[in-house]
Amino acid sequence: MSANGTWNVTVQTPMGAQSGTISVTIEGSAFSGAFTSPMMGTLPVENGQINGDQLTWTMAMTSPMPMKLDGEATVSGDTMTGKVKAGVFGSMALSGTRA
Repeated sequence: MSANGTWNVTVQTPMGAQSGTISVTIEGSAFSGAFTSPMMGTLPVENGQINGDQLTWTMAMTSPMPMKLDGEATVSGDTMTGKVKAGVFGSMALSGTRA
């Protein structure tokens, strides 16, 4: 099943669970999109890659502090599970469902 579309996601951060959406538009073995949340605003997906059911990407967070985020997720049907690595804060669990 394709990962294309919008996903409702939750990331377990040191500041508590942060909910938002991630949009995925597959373009061959790459994908574009954006992560949107009330706390961080809209962060464009950079270096989005897809390999089978695996997604990897980076984002440049600016609020509440500048930081590079590295994401990876596995899509299985209408669910997404993975993690986001946030510098010194380490890896944070990500879970989601198709919107």
